[in-house]
Amino acid sequence: MTFLPFPLLSKFIVGKASADPQRAALASAMIDSRFMVCSPLLCPQGVHEACQRSGCCEFQARMTAAPKGNLGFMPKKPIQPDTLLQFQFVGDARMSPDGSCVLFAKKHINEKNKYITNLYSVSLSGEVKQWTAGEGGNAAGRWSPTGDRIAFVSGREKPSQQIHLLSASGGEAQKLTSLPEGSIGAFSWSPDGSMIAVSFRETHPNRTEKAKKEREEKGLSDPPWELEDIWYRLDGDGYFGPQRFALYVVDVATGEHRVLYDKDPTGFFSFDWFPDSKSLAVCHTANKRPFAEPDNDQMYLVDLKGKVKKLAGLPKGPKGGVKVSPDGKWIAYAGRVSEDDPWGVKNDRLWVVPAEGGDPRCLTESDDYCLTAATLGDSKEASFEAALVWAPDSNALYVQIGANGEQQVAMVSREKGGVEFLTQGKHNVALGTVSKDGSKVSCTWGDATTLHEVAVLDLDRTQGKPQVLTDFNGKLLSGLKIAEPKDFWLDTPDGSRVHVWVIEPTETGSKKTHPAVLEIHGGPHAQYGWTFFHEFQVLAAEGYVVVYSNPRGSKGYGEAFCEAIKGDWGNKDWIDIQTVLHWMEHQPYIDAGSMGVMGGSYGGYMTNWVVGQTPKLKAAITDRCVSNMVSMAGNSDFPFNKDAYFKGTAWGDLKDIEELWKQSPIAYFKSVKTPMLIIHSEGDLRCNVEQSEQVFTALQQEGVPSRFVRYPSNTSHGMSRSGPPDLRLHRLNEILGWWRRWLK
Repeated sequence: MTFLPFPLLSKFIVGKASADPQRAALASAMIDSRFMVCSPLLCPQGVHEACQRSGCCEFQARMTAAPKGNLGFMPKKPIQPDTLLQFQFVGDARMSPDGSCVLFAKKHINEKNKYITNLYSVSLSGEVKQWTAGEGGNAAGRWSPTGDRIAFVSGREKPSQQIHLLSASGGEAQKLTSLPEGSIGAFSWSPDGSMIAVSFRETHPNRTEKAKKEREEKGLSDPPWELEDIWYRLDGDGYFGPQRFALYVVDVATGEHRVLYDKDPTGFFSFDWFPDSKSLAVCHTANKRPFAEPDNDQMYLVDLKGKVKKLAGLPKGPKGGVKVSPDGKWIAYAGRVSEDDPWGVKNDRLWVVPAEGGDPRCLTESDDYCLTAATLGDSKEASFEAALVWAPDSNALYVQIGANGEQQVAMVSREKGGVEFLTQGKHNVALGTVSKDGSKVSCTWGDATTLHEVAVLDLDRTQGKPQVLTDFNGKLLSGLKIAEPKDFWLDTPDGSRVHVWVIEPTETGSKKTHPAVLEIHGGPHAQYGWTFFHEFQVLAAEGYVVVYSNPRGSKGYGEAFCEAIKGDWGNKDWIDIQTVLHWMEHQPYIDAGSMGVMGGSYGGYMTNWVVGQTPKLKAAITDRCVSNMVSMAGNSDFPFNKDAYFKGTAWGDLKDIEELWKQSPIAYFKSVKTPMLIIHSEGDLRCNVEQSEQVFTALQQEGVPSRFVRYPSNTSHGMSRSGPPDLRLHRLNEILGWWRRWLK
C-alpha cells in the first residue's frame, strides 16, 4: 500500500469536498504529517477492500465511532522493545495436497512468558482455521498423502514429545506414538500413508526426568558425563552425550515404532521415502571420526527390512536435503564437492543422481548461488538447511535461494539445469511444499517492514511476489512508526564492493545530526537482508541511524566473496567494515562523534576487532562474541578441524598458535579505550562465555568503562532470536541504556 502524509492527502480531498462533506471536514482538520493514512481511503466507497481485509484502516468504522470533532485517527507510535510481546510469528507453510489451503504453525508469547505454538490453516480466500490449542507446543504439521489427516509433534504429554494425528474433518487429536523420553527431529509420511519415518534420539537413561526424580528422592547428585567421542553437545540442544538420532518407522495403524537405521555417527542424516513406500534414501557422513576427518557424506538406500545399499559414485563433501523424485527414478540433494569446508564457504548446489546408481549431475553449476544462504533476523528463525521440493512430474525442482540480501523461490529444470526465479523483489520468501497437481507452492513472505505471513505461489502465472493469505501483524504494524531501509553499494579501497543498508531514525526531534550504530552480522557465512528486524526498528525509534552491511565472508554474493575470509578473519572483512565506517563519518545527518558498533557471534568478533584497531567509535556492544581464537579452537560445540578452515590448531606447534593469536581480537586489547557492553549467555555452547570473560577482564584491568551482562544457563547462542521473552526484552533495554549513556 502507498502511504501519504496528510497535507498532501488534504489537498487531494479538497477537490472532492463538494461531493463529500466528510472529506471536506477531513481536509479542514489540517492534521500534521506525523499522522499517516493508507491511500485506498480515497476510493469513493470510503473503505478499500484490501484495507478492510487487513484491518489497517477501517475508515468508515472510525468515522462512525469517533466523537464529534474527532475523526478517529491516532498518531503512529514508536516501536518499543515490548512490542515483541504482541508479535505473531508464522512458519512451516505446507500446501494441502488438493491445493485448497495451507497448513502452518503460528507462535505468540503469552502472559506467562512462554512461546505458544499451534497449528492453523488458511484457505486461498484468506479464511483462517485453528487446528490445535493449548500450551503443549503443537508444531511440524504434515498432511497425509491424501490430505485426510494431519500428523504433528506435540509436547502436551510431558516429559516426551509424541506424534499425534488429526482428522481433516475435525475432532480431537489422537496420540499415535509412545516413544520413550527423547527428541523428535524430522518426520515424513510414507507415500501410501501407512507409515511415518521419524528421526528420533532417546534421552540417556540417567538423564531422564524419571531418573532425576529418583535421585532427588534419594538425595543423590547428578552423575558425570562419561565421554569417548567429541560429539556430545550442541548449542540450543544441550548435552546428549553418546546418544544419537536414529531413523525409526512408525505403523500408523497401530502406533508401534522400531529402529530402522542407526549408522550415522552424528545423527545429522537426511532422508526421504521412495514412492513405493518400501524403502528410503538416507544421506549421512561415512566417516567414523567426522570431526577429525575430511567431509565425506554418502547416500544409502535402506529398505523396510533394514537391508542397506550404498549408492556408488558420489563425490566426497557435505550433502543434505535429500528428496526422492515422485517417479522414484532420481534422488536430489544439496551439496558441495569439498573435503575441507566445514564452515560452508563454498556454494551448496543442487545435484541429482539416478536412484539405481550412476554419475551425479550438478544442476546449478553455471549459477553462482548457494542453496543454504541464510538471511539473519530476530523475528524469524534463519534456516541454514537447503529447501528442495520436486515438481509432481519429476521434471523440475523448486529451491530457495538467498542472494543480494533477498531470499527467493526458484525453479531448476532436471534436464537443462539453471536457475529460473519465480519471485523477485526486495523481500524474504521461505519455500514450503507443492500441491499434488503442481499448480501451487506454499511459502511464507515478509520484508524489512513486515513480519512473515503465509502466502502461496500460483505457478500457472508469472509473478514477482506471492499471494499473501494472512495478516496477523498488519493492524499492529499499521499503528507503529516503521522505518524502511534504503540500500546502496560502496566501493572498497582494494577493488571490492560492499552492500549496505541504512535506516534513518523515526524519532528525530529538532536535531539535524543523529547518533549512529553500525550492526555487524554473525555467521560469518550468512547475510543481512530484506527481513523484519525488531532490534533495528527499536534503535531507529530511539533516534539512532542504523547501518548494516554484508562484508566479505557473507553469503549471497557468490562463492569467491564468501571464501575471501576463509581462515583469515580481520583482514578483507575489516577493509569492508572500515569502508562503511568512513561513509558514516561523512554523512551530513550522522554525528561522527557519536557512533557506536555492535554485533553478535562473528559480529561480536568483528566488534572486538574494530575497537582493537581504531579509537573512532564512542562506544561498543559485543554480544555472544569470539575474542580468543586459541581458546575458541577447543571449546565450541563445533570443534575446529585441523587446517580445514583456520590455519593450524591450538594444540599444534608455536607457528599454528601464533597464527590463531594474530587473528584474536583480545591480542590488541592493550590499546582499547572504547567503553563496551558485553552480553553473553552462560548456556552458549557455540561461543563459550569464557570468550566474553576474557574481554571483560581485559577492559576492567585496563580501566576501560565496561559492563558485563551474563544471562543464565537456560539461554543459548540464539537468545536474541529465541530466548525467554523477558530476557530478550532485558537485552534490548540493556542495549538502549548503553547507547543512551554513551551516544546521547
